[in-house]
Amino acid sequence: MEVVKYLLVLTVTVTMLMDVAFSTSRKNMDRRSLLANGLASTPPMGWNSWNHFQCQIDEKTIKETADALVSTGLAKVGYNYVNIDDCWAEIYRDDEGKLLPRNSTFPSGMKALADYVHSKGLKLGIYSDAGYYTCSKTMPGSLGHEEKDAKTFASWGIDYLKYDNCNNDGSKPTVRYPVMTRALMKAGRPIFFSLCEWGDLHPALWGAKVGNSWRTTNDIADNWDSMMSRIDANEVYAEFARPGGWNDPDMLEVGNGGMTKNEYIVHFSLWAISKAPLLLGCDIRNMTKETKEIVSNEEVIAINQDSLGVQAKKVRMEGDQEIWAGPLSNYRVALVLLNRGPWRYSVTANWDDIGIPEKSVVEARDVWEHETLENKFVGNLTATLDPHSCKMYILKPIS
Repeated sequence: MEVVKYLLVLTVTVTMLMDVAFSTSRKNMDRRSLLANGLASTPPMGWNSWNHFQCQIDEKTIKETADALVSTGLAKVGYNYVNIDDCWAEIYRDDEGKLLPRNSTFPSGMKALADYVHSKGLKLGIYSDAGYYTCSKTMPGSLGHEEKDAKTFASWGIDYLKYDNCNNDGSKPTVRYPVMTRALMKAGRPIFFSLCEWGDLHPALWGAKVGNSWRTTNDIADNWDSMMSRIDANEVYAEFARPGGWNDPDMLEVGNGGMTKNEYIVHFSLWAISKAPLLLGCDIRNMTKETKEIVSNEEVIAINQDSLGVQAKKVRMEGDQEIWAGPLSNYRVALVLLNRGPWRYSVTANWDDIGIPEKSVVEARDVWEHETLENKFVGNLTATLDPHSCKMYILKPIS
């Protein structure tokens, strides 16, 4: 009898250990398959050089931008990536096949620049391409050099890689991008991996196993129609965004001068509620007071960085009137009432459209006016909006 009991206990113990081992192995496999660099628990925030400077970049501009992120207080509210886009390298590699920073514009080299940026409490990002040349055709891409380039980036202290899709060999992004994923995982340093294949092959459907964010659109331009078309295309993939991997409708144009203040507020509101990366694209060194007020709105940023990590959706649209909403932590709801049209409109959000029980009494916080409205709302909330403008609220059911 004692032998039977012993065997029974032994069998149960071995089974439990096997279950634990299998579970641990499976978790490790999941970690490997999901890139698992520990980054992107919330959408990244920072700055990228392309929208404003394009190829006119150098180490002085990058250092001054890092300084400005700190001096303006933007770093304190979360903007911590300083990302160099295309045109930073020589057209040729060195004798060992390594990428070379362009001597005329980055004479100190990338390691020294990364050290400078890190000394400010910030992170340095860089750019390459899953092709033979980058989009500017002024520097080599990483196709066929993925491991060497990933190790080079890690040795410099790089924290973020934007990986473009130009001048490739004709193979699918689903073939080329995972090669860099594996290279980064072996490089010995956590590097945020930003896929930039322009929504070519619906990267939201496969990006979570490959990178930390994925472009869902072509490049943005600094005008209303371009901005709205990018966020519309991005919204289709809302269900695929989550902590660790985010839909990316391209970088912010706020402050570059092509839109009105109200249009830039719409731009920033929709990127925030959509859990998009908040990567500034203007000249931080010469930012206007108006631009700074928009991009440093901590209440709007908090919606973007909310721990629940659920991207909002366009829940209703009638002509030029739209309602965007998504859940936040602590049973709250983020809401944007949007007027896309040329005339003033009243826009109403009904509770049953935005995930609030119909008879709930709700407190509304206007995050652009920084005030909690005196009235409590039951069933719906209405606002009258100027052309190309929005209202943004955090709704909190109180009974």
